[in-house]
Amino acid sequence: MLDSFVSIFSALWHQDFVALQNPESMVMIYVCVTFVIWLESAFLPAAPLPCDSIVILAGTLGAMGIIDFKLVVFLLIVASAIGSWLAYLQGRWLDHLPKVKGWVNMVPPHRMQTVDNLLIRHGVIALFTARFIPVVRPLLPLMMGFRVKSQSHFFRFAWLSATAWVLLLTGLGYLLTLLPEKIAKVATMILMVAPFVTLAIAVVSLSSSWIIKRVKKRNALS
Repeated sequence: MLDSFVSIFSALWHQDFVALQNPESMVMIYVCVTFVIWLESAFLPAAPLPCDSIVILAGTLGAMGIIDFKLVVFLLIVASAIGSWLAYLQGRWLDHLPKVKGWVNMVPPHRMQTVDNLLIRHGVIALFTARFIPVVRPLLPLMMGFRVKSQSHFFRFAWLSATAWVLLLTGLGYLLTLLPEKIAKVATMILMVAPFVTLAIAVVSLSSSWIIKRVKKRNALS
């Protein structure tokens, strides 16, 4: 089971359509994309996962008939919304979850500033915008749980933003199959590189923030 999951995730990451077209892989594709989107939406350490590209690829696979387009869209919406809800609950319990508090403290200051600006200017509607920003996607619901007390208000907008995000990206993936072959290849190459760029940005941001805080703490002690 685990080996199959890892192989499908690797195929999604590298956009290996040959491996993904195997009929025996269909169920595991559903499981993999749903789990990854839920995980990245719910837990801050999973932020570097290439979720935007995976959602787009899911739309492409649906257009190609490898998986059912309507079913995967439904699963992704549910996974994204429930993941955001779990992140929100972590924010509500932040004072009782020192581990989660440690995750928040590792976030670079400029990302925290982005979250504050989104909260102040746009409130809950900012959930949609946050879904396109690495690290901020799981961080904003968490911080809203810490600051926004209306659970029903958040829950409603979490589902609306998840639906809009998934429909937009899966729709883009669907449209890729309608493009001329040369343009589609270029677009596919960009999508293959995007996850690595996102991962590199997230890792560098988190690492530099951690190093800066360590240096400041050491200087303060000395």
